[in-house]
Amino acid sequence: MPSGVSQPQRSGGRHHGGVSLPSDRCSEPASSMRFSIVIPARNEAGYLAATLRGLQRQDFPGDYEVIVVDNGSTDETAEIARTWGARVISEERRGVCQARDAGTRAAHGEIVVSTDADTTHPVDWLSRIDRTFRADPRLVAVSGGCRFVGADWWGRAYPVLLFNAVGLCYRLTGWVWYVSAANLSFRRDAWTGYDLRLTQGGDELDQLRRLRRNGRVAFDATLLVDTSARRLMRGFWYSAFVTFLYYYLLGYLLNRVVGRTVLPMAPDIRPAGRSIRSNRPAAAVDRSPVRPRPRTMVAALLAVLTVFMIITPPGRMLADGVADTVHAAVSHHYRTAR
Repeated sequence: MPSGVSQPQRSGGRHHGGVSLPSDRCSEPASSMRFSIVIPARNEAGYLAATLRGLQRQDFPGDYEVIVVDNGSTDETAEIARTWGARVISEERRGVCQARDAGTRAAHGEIVVSTDADTTHPVDWLSRIDRTFRADPRLVAVSGGCRFVGADWWGRAYPVLLFNAVGLCYRLTGWVWYVSAANLSFRRDAWTGYDLRLTQGGDELDQLRRLRRNGRVAFDATLLVDTSARRLMRGFWYSAFVTFLYYYLLGYLLNRVVGRTVLPMAPDIRPAGRSIRSNRPAAAVDRSPVRPRPRTMVAALLAVLTVFMIITPPGRMLADGVADTVHAAVSHHYRTAR
């Protein structure tokens, strides 16, 4: 065992992963597995061990597996995942949708649980998800909230406001308008795939849209996970205009309407420091405030005009209709032009 990582310990139910299992467990049919936890990971050596440690300590009494999708890492991400008993899947096509898609297709569990490599989970996380699904057989998905760890005041307030708004809408209407991919579970037989043309938002907004077509989606405001605040490290203005409005909202809308990847993934953000398993320094992140360029601000302001279509029930239905219509028109134009 390399220094700096404690020996994996297991509590709760039976965890199937990359470790050797007794022969009686190996002979169990895949259909007996309740959960498959899918974690996309690209150069996550600094965070992944803490995530897997929490997943091994779950008090869920049934069987589950942890799948880490190595999305072209150049550090020790895959080695750490195997050390902690996870099954490692390689996906060289870069992208969060590509990674989640590969992991879900390799899953054996009845329910697929989507989370992130920089996220930690309470010990009763899987047990609570299981109880929610069993309480309502109509459910195809269960989502919860998240909290940013180590964030400034605005970074701590943001998820509180966001998920309280989601929870309020759900209590009043039974309708979920947003899910976090760090805390989303869905029945594998209700899953129709990820749209690999999409980047940020494809594993959340688009996946929610697809799941709702097949059944009811529930939201539990008390089902919380803790995730790294590294995406907020460049300050409020960068996070609001560049990360959220430009890469997330505008990127999701444009990529879906055009039917191909127009705006790429947001740049990787890795905090300065050292990997848990390595003495090699991680790539530094400039924490100084960044003012968005005028071109980015214009694009972000255009994205603001789409917020109504993204976050309200009538607007979401309108956005879905507009996106499908425009995509069909663009596809027809390309076919006739040929």
